[in-house]
Amino acid sequence: MTDTTRLEAGRDIVRAKEARGVSWADLAKALDRSLVWTTSALLGQQPLDAGQARTIGDLLDLDEDTVDALTLPPVRGDVALDPTEPVTYRLQEALQVYGTSIHELIREEFGDGIMSAIDFTLDFERVEDPQGDRVKLTFNGKFLPYKVW
Repeated sequence: MTDTTRLEAGRDIVRAKEARGVSWADLAKALDRSLVWTTSALLGQQPLDAGQARTIGDLLDLDEDTVDALTLPPVRGDVALDPTEPVTYRLQEALQVYGTSIHELIREEFGDGIMSAIDFTLDFERVEDPQGDRVKLTFNGKFLPYKVW
């Protein structure tokens, strides 16, 4: 059993990748997974199997305790989130401002329901712009209607 938690393993990965000059894209390629999913998984919020953990451990020269911790259950929600971190705060702000509009647009287009965060992908893209490069996030979730019974 490991003494390292899943979130501590994520911090170890950030330090190791920076020390070795490895990018998140490099790690995603090594796992043959998407950039966003891989980053989320290595920060502790998605499941990794033993083979995936070993691949990352070998690439980043991680100790066995950290590699073992990568196979622990994911940690999601408030405990994994720093709401004061500026990027996180701004995303929350965007949802506070546009969340009701998004809800209404989903309801009008699909009916009464929600966008799944389980059957879901998130894509990240840098968009060059002469007035300052832009961050493009694409949320793609399955529509789930509310059940009537």
